[in-house]
Amino acid sequence: MDRLVPTNSPVRGIYSRNIVRLGVLAGALVTAWYAIGAFGRPYNFFDMKIYHGAAVWWASGHDLYAYAAPDTGLGFTYPPFAGLLMSPMARVPFAAAAWINVIASLLALAVVMWALLGPISRRYGWSRWFATGLSVAAAAAIEPVRETLGYGQINLLLFLLIMADMVALRWRARASAGFLPTGGALVRFVRGGAWAGVGIGLAASIKLTPALFVVYFLVTRQWRAATTAVATAIGVTAATFMVAGKDSAAYWLRVVFETERVGAADMTPNQSLAGVLARLYDTVEAPTLLWLSFAVLMLALGLSRASRAHADGDELTAFVLVGLTANVISPISWTHHLVFVIPAIVVLADAAMRRRDASRGLESGRRLTRRGLTPSANMGGLAPLRTPIWFPALTGLRHASAAVGVYLLFLYSPIWPYEHQLPEFSHYEDGLWGALMENSLALALIILVATLPWRPGAEPAFYPETIRIDRRAIHQR
Repeated sequence: MDRLVPTNSPVRGIYSRNIVRLGVLAGALVTAWYAIGAFGRPYNFFDMKIYHGAAVWWASGHDLYAYAAPDTGLGFTYPPFAGLLMSPMARVPFAAAAWINVIASLLALAVVMWALLGPISRRYGWSRWFATGLSVAAAAAIEPVRETLGYGQINLLLFLLIMADMVALRWRARASAGFLPTGGALVRFVRGGAWAGVGIGLAASIKLTPALFVVYFLVTRQWRAATTAVATAIGVTAATFMVAGKDSAAYWLRVVFETERVGAADMTPNQSLAGVLARLYDTVEAPTLLWLSFAVLMLALGLSRASRAHADGDELTAFVLVGLTANVISPISWTHHLVFVIPAIVVLADAAMRRRDASRGLESGRRLTRRGLTPSANMGGLAPLRTPIWFPALTGLRHASAAVGVYLLFLYSPIWPYEHQLPEFSHYEDGLWGALMENSLALALIILVATLPWRPGAEPAFYPETIRIDRRAIHQR
């Protein structure tokens, strides 16, 4: 190697750095595996057994929603379009279907993290593939992802569909600003983002809670994305009626109203607002009027903050707020549903780094002022800084601490040592501290909806008209 690549060659440095990065990634994956064993629960693809059994049952000519798992009696609860998508698993053994889902879910998580970290890695000069690999390993260890993988759930696949629309809005914003994609017609269509809304329409056809993103589109007047999402959902649902009319009618006329098929609200893994109220009142179900009152309040808070984030040019934070709000107001939000905690941690960490960089820039301007210089003369023509501006030495620490705290909370997941189930055990069996721990993830979601910061201009879904005209002129030149 010394003869092939001289010591002073930059290629040797690149090769060495990549070897070190691969070693770090391998260590991160091993650490994540041990963290899952230390903080997770025994997993046996519990939900995948229901999906696979229902698919085999349906393929043999029975009614989809008449299926009951042999051991638990639980049945299929998703819309019939989800049943159509899962029907091919009837042709493969259960173990194969479970591991295919694990691989597909990890690939979906990697694609999402690649998209989320793209703007951040470019800004800080990071290796994008290295940052994505580390983030996937870190995310795999926390409660929502390890529960999704261990139970054979589909949350990461739905997460990919929803976040694909955010990327489409990002691309459409660039195209509308004059940065038109080059290539064939298909490439221009995809990179132009004209299909924004398709992902959410498909996700809402598989599971109902993503439909809240359509409401968000309407609130923020993103009419095209809302129309596309609704048209997609109606189209695939109508197509499912043509293929499986009997099961579709059974679901939309009967099964969708049978909430007891999902589970009791007070169950510990239900970390929604309804679950919190049920456990605080020590009842199986949440008080209806109280839950509706607080749910409407949280809905208004989440959508209003998401609308403001969108208006300030941070579509990622807007999507995160809508996703977290859906988890909070849903009657049932199992811990494996809480995947929007992942981009929430990304937003908190990026907000901390942005604030730190801003304070350093202003501190540099203050030092120039002390020396009798002006930022306009030394910093590219910016306006002079006439008065010294003082920033705390630890600017951004609040958001960085919040990011670390949220990650550690969902890594350890303190709800399980205090799991209780009525009527055998009261939810106050371990006192107030036990009640707090049993509701800790839900309380964290509510706090995030109320306080998650957004980053002006970080992820715009639109550009002002004046900027659009100027950028088109630049592009033409």
